Amino acid sequence: MPSGLAPVSPADADLALRRELYFFTLYRLLEAALLVFFLFGPVADLIGAPRHDLFARSLALAYLFIAGLLFLFSRRGELRSQVFAGIASDLFFGILAIHALPRAGTGIALMLMFNVGAAALLLRARYGIGAAVLACIGLIGEWIWNEIGGESLGRTVAEPIMFALGYLSIALLTNALGRQMRETQDLAERRGAEAANYAEINELIIRRMRTGVLLVDGEGRLRLANEAAMLLLGDSGEYDGQRHGHRVLAIASPELARRLSRWRTEGRPDESPLQLAPDLPEVVPRFTRLLAGSDQTLIFLDDTSLVSRHAESITLAALGRFSASLAHEIRNPLAAINYAVQLLEESHDIAISDRRLLEIVRQQGSRMNGIVENVLGMARREPAKPEHVELMGFVRQFVDEYRTSHPIEQDTLRATGPRSQVEALVDPRQLHQALTVLVHNALTYGRIPGQPARVTVHVYFDEVGLPAIDVLDRGPGIPESVAERLFRPFFTTSSHGTGLGLYIARELCRANQASLDFVPVPGGGGCFRIRLAGASALSLV
Repeated sequence: MPSGLAPVSPADADLALRRELYFFTLYRLLEAALLVFFLFGPVADLIGAPRHDLFARSLALAYLFIAGLLFLFSRRGELRSQVFAGIASDLFFGILAIHALPRAGTGIALMLMFNVGAAALLLRARYGIGAAVLACIGLIGEWIWNEIGGESLGRTVAEPIMFALGYLSIALLTNALGRQMRETQDLAERRGAEAANYAEINELIIRRMRTGVLLVDGEGRLRLANEAAMLLLGDSGEYDGQRHGHRVLAIASPELARRLSRWRTEGRPDESPLQLAPDLPEVVPRFTRLLAGSDQTLIFLDDTSLVSRHAESITLAALGRFSASLAHEIRNPLAAINYAVQLLEESHDIAISDRRLLEIVRQQGSRMNGIVENVLGMARREPAKPEHVELMGFVRQFVDEYRTSHPIEQDTLRATGPRSQVEALVDPRQLHQALTVLVHNALTYGRIPGQPARVTVHVYFDEVGLPAIDVLDRGPGIPESVAERLFRPFFTTSSHGTGLGLYIARELCRANQASLDFVPVPGGGGCFRIRLAGASALSLV
């Protein structure tokens, strides 16, 4: 989940300025081309004879070449350096052109005013004002050059001074506009990042909802669905290849489509429970229009099993609190019993035949202490803190850590899965705890007598595209009568078990919007399957 606003990248911040730079270089290319046209074209008489014909023609061609290069490279390199290079070439060639073409000098000076303003728009204040000052110095210097050479043609000092004031004024004005434009751009980027983060939060909330959400258009096609809705729909339904590959509600669930049609025509919803597919829980559909006057409809599917599950969770919560209180009361006398057994074992007055009894007391005391620890762990379980987890790497690391901390001797434990990444949203600490329970049970009970256990932790995408983890063993399997009660608290078939491991593992999965089920394996063996929430917030259907 996003924790704050995404930072505005420098590339995005410069995007608008680069568009302005592109038009600036295009204008420079137009200036140079116009100068070449007047000097080499059929209208050369319009600007009068140049002072030095060869010099003026060479100057125009050189400016056109430089302007062409700056235009071609306007989208590359550092922006400020390109603006510096552009305004420097404009002032250099422009002042020389004013001197070489005296009768067109006023027009060239006017055209340079736009160049100075554009440079001040794209640069910071001191650089923009600096460009204007250089233009002023160039104009006054060119006038002094003419006066010294006796080629003033009647121009007074007032003309370059007025142009200088104009350059400074336009530089100050456009710099202020540029600063305001950049601030507006930064604000727009921040607001855009905030809106994108809010959209991601909304998608995450919709995806994490236990209520199924469907978006259906006027033609009965499913546009969007969250993961709860995909699970409730199951595999029913076909894709309409002639209409952009969307699933059709009338095929996915004919009864739900009929209720939607009745609601659209009569305006009265039918909120009786509905089973969308065999072996799936009943749901109560609710309908609402996406927008007033829109033909798109939002369908909310309330899982009725959640109500009974909520009642069960309340009962189990009360049982957990009672068990935790009882476990605290048991710990003190249990600790005293274990301490007394240790003292008796150290005594030399105990007969050898009685030491066996002490060993039995110590073993049962250790077992009772394990039950107490499991009960306390169930009572103080923390809420899930989901993160984006790459399951293949997580499972490989889990297997390596388990081998290191739990020597398995002749048994085998391995991780398998696809080469590509399998992303999921889950609390990694709670997933680690659930896998520890499943792998321990598989290594302990999932074996043929007299043979080593072979356990595989397999990562994959299931049939609806959700990430899943299978813990498989090659043992004798689990009878159907036992499999129905596997996840009940305190149910166990072992004289040494507490009956809480699988129950806690399933509760941890439910806290992460995941499911844990036992899947029989044809030909023997067992499989505990965890279906997790995918990394994407919504599914296109």
